[in-house]
Amino acid sequence: MSRISRRKMLIGSAALCTTVAGTGIAREQEPSGDMSALIEAHEAAYAAFMSSIRKPDDDRNDHATRSQAEEKALLAVCGYPTVSEIDRRTKATYLLEIETRGELDLREHMQAVLLSMM
Repeated sequence: MSRISRRKMLIGSAALCTTVAGTGIAREQEPSGDMSALIEAHEAAYAAFMSSIRKPDDDRNDHATRSQAEEKALLAVCGYPTVSEIDRRTKATYLLEIETRGELDLREHMQAVLLSMM
C-alpha cells in the first residue's frame, strides 16, 4: 500500500508548477494582490506569535490568541484557490517553506489545500 505524505504532495505540486512554467504558459512576474496579502498577513501573524512566545512574562491568553490568529492566517493561504501560474508557484513555494519548519502539520492544512484545488 502506497502512502503519499504531505511533503511529497507539495513537492509534486511545486514540480508541476515548475514544469508548466517551463512551457511558457502565462509568464506573469508578480503574484496577485490577494495571494501577496494572504502571505503577508500570515508572516505578520507568525512574527507576532513568535514574539509573544519569547516574552516569558506575557499572558498565556495572549499566546493562545496569537496562535489562533497565526493558524487562521495559514489556513487562509492553504485554502486560497489560485488561478494563475505565478500564484500557484508562490503558494506552493511558501507552503513548502512552512512545511520545512515543521508547521504545516494539521489535517485542516491539507484539507484546505486540497479543497482549494477543486
